[in-house]
Formats: sequence, structure tokens, C-alpha cells
Amino acid sequence: MIKFAIYGKGGIGKSTLSSNLSAALAKRGLTVMQIGCDPKADSTSLLCPKEKITSVLDLVRSSKPFTLEDMVKESESGVLCVEAGGPVPGLGCAGRGIINALESLENKGAYKVYKPDVVIYDVLGDVVCGGFTMPMRKGFADKVYIVTSGEKMSIYAAANIAMAIENFKKRDYAKLGGIILNCRGVENEEENVAELAKDFNTSVLAKIERSPLFAQAEAKGKTIVDLFPDSDICKTLLGLADTITSDFN
Repeated sequence: MIKFAIYGKGGIGKSTLSSNLSAALAKRGLTVMQIGCDPKADSTSLLCPKEKITSVLDLVRSSKPFTLEDMVKESESGVLCVEAGGPVPGLGCAGRGIINALESLENKGAYKVYKPDVVIYDVLGDVVCGGFTMPMRKGFADKVYIVTSGEKMSIYAAANIAMAIENFKKRDYAKLGGIILNCRGVENEEENVAELAKDFNTSVLAKIERSPLFAQAEAKGKTIVDLFPDSDICKTLLGLADTITSDFN
């Protein structure tokens, strides 16, 4: 089973990228499970636009018995979607939702029942402590891919995530698999991100160009992979999916 996490600064496009990667991998004939680890519980909105998925934390909070089927919803493209969820705003620990979700999936035998070929954890990267590091821990993601633009705050967040991965090496946590450049069109963007990759002895795996197709697909509640399969952006996303899967061989 291929297990990896997508980390990045809030608003950098990691959920859009995760959903498009899930769709791309599904098109390659793989069974994919995407686990949204953001308190907003919107990671899989492009995969399941017609149905708001009840988060695992909401199911736990209800104090009512719930099944595996209550936690996992299958999208039209065949991606298995899970949302960890978060606390009521201003109350509780957002990281606790991630811990509850991953523990509940294991306890209910999700991986044995669905037998996914690929598990993608989509994780908010502004915070790299507590529950937000859960997907990095042994037994969960084997590699972390960081999404960043060339903007200063995005690179700052990406560097923090990379440092957290470096600090966890001795604990046998996930390894850094590479950087994904999600372009914003800022000055010296490629050079800035290349320097970040060099600083952490890794590489830039893909350059995702800015494109109006992202907004058009989002307006229709679709991924680019599903809505614009012949586009150059789709080809880039499929190529990135292939690069990641080959990284595990």
C-alpha cells in the first residue's frame, strides 16, 4: 500500500492538488482513499460535491454508534473520501480530530475492508505539532510531499514542515519525498523554490502552472482531471501521480 501525505500552508492549493492527484491515480486504475486532515473538512469537496461528508470527529461527538460506511464515502470517480473534521471554533484541539479519524479508521478495519492501493493524507501545514504530525508517524504516511508557491510566507511554512520531518527522522517517521511548486506568478518563483529544495536535499517534483481551469473546475465541483482530461494541466497532474507512485517502487 502506498501511503503519503500532502502538507502545505493554508490556502496554497494542497486540497485541490490532493483531489486531482486522487482522481489521477484512480484513472490509473488504483483504489485511492483520501483522508482530509483539515478542521474545515473540505478536502474532498471536489470529489464529492453533492454530498457533505460527515466528519469523523462529528460522528465521535454524537456519542451514537457509527459504522465504517458512515465515515467513508465513495466519489463518482471511485475515490474513497474521509474527513477528519475539527472542534467547534474556539473550543478544543484541531489536531484531536486527526487523531480520532486515523484511530477510528484503523479500529474499524478500513484498510482491510477497502484495500486501498493508495492512501493520501491532506494535512494543514501551518501547524506542525500535536495531531497535525499524526500522518507523519510510523504506520501512517511513508512520505511527505510539500506544496508551496514562491511566496515568502508559503516558503516559510514549507521550510517549517521540512524541518519537522528532519527532526522526526530518529523516530522513524515519514521521509520528505519532494516539493511541488504550485505557481502564483511571483518574481523569481522557480529559483526560490529550487533553493528551498536544495536546502533540504530534495527536489522539485512538478511545476503546476497557474490556470483558469482550476477555477472553472471548482465552480462545477469537479477536478481538472475529470473535467478537462485533455488539458496540459491534467497531463502535468497525471505525470506527478506517476512520479509519486514510481517513488515507492
